[in-house]
Amino acid sequence: MLVLLPPSETKRPGGDGAPLDLAALSHDAELGAARKELCDELVALAADVPAARAALGVSQRQDAEIGRNAALWSSPTLPALDRYTGVLYDALDAGSLTRATRDRARARLAVCSALFGLLGADDPIPAYRLSAGSKLPGAGTLAARWRPVLDPLLGRIAGGELVVDLRSGGYAALGAVPGAVTVNVLAERPDGSRSVVSHHNKSHKGGLARLLATSRAEPADAGAVARIARRAGHVVERTGDHLDLVIPA
Repeated sequence: MLVLLPPSETKRPGGDGAPLDLAALSHDAELGAARKELCDELVALAADVPAARAALGVSQRQDAEIGRNAALWSSPTLPALDRYTGVLYDALDAGSLTRATRDRARARLAVCSALFGLLGADDPIPAYRLSAGSKLPGAGTLAARWRPVLDPLLGRIAGGELVVDLRSGGYAALGAVPGAVTVNVLAERPDGSRSVVSHHNKSHKGGLARLLATSRAEPADAGAVARIARRAGHVVERTGDHLDLVIPA
């Protein structure tokens, strides 16, 4: 099973790993050329701060993010699972895992990145700023650039193992996963009405990712994923390959 996560806008600074080496990242044969092109574009764009602000959707107060991009090739790296922070990754809480469960989690977790495409949990990456909705000057959308290489790669992965896709819409658009198990978080009110959770969605998906990544079970379909969640006390409803995680409003 592979649990596919979105990245986060916030990233832990620093690191103790060697500078970025694209050849050290997972799926270099398929994704290396696109990664190199995007990294070079971000470094060049960082030299024009106003243009970088516009492309990345950041304000003057966030110019340090542009500085991170300028130093992509020289700054230290961290494993992807340690680099990303924020609500989902706080709930995943990889740092609290035991050695055995952490090894299992690192084998099962992957991140879909706007800059690097598909990352393994241990892939060493620097801090950077680029989101799925960023619009680089003189180029097509990031979805248009990634799909020709991510679609076939994700299709091959999905042909060999179950994929649980926890990505948000913008990152799901970077590459399709045929037959993936998808998940929504729904809040149920006392009167039985429901609405899609927005504010706490990432937290619940992070908790589910932790549960699936550390489970000893090897689920083969959406029903088996639902059973893992239910055994942990979650209310889950299944419709084909889609699961609704239902929480009290």
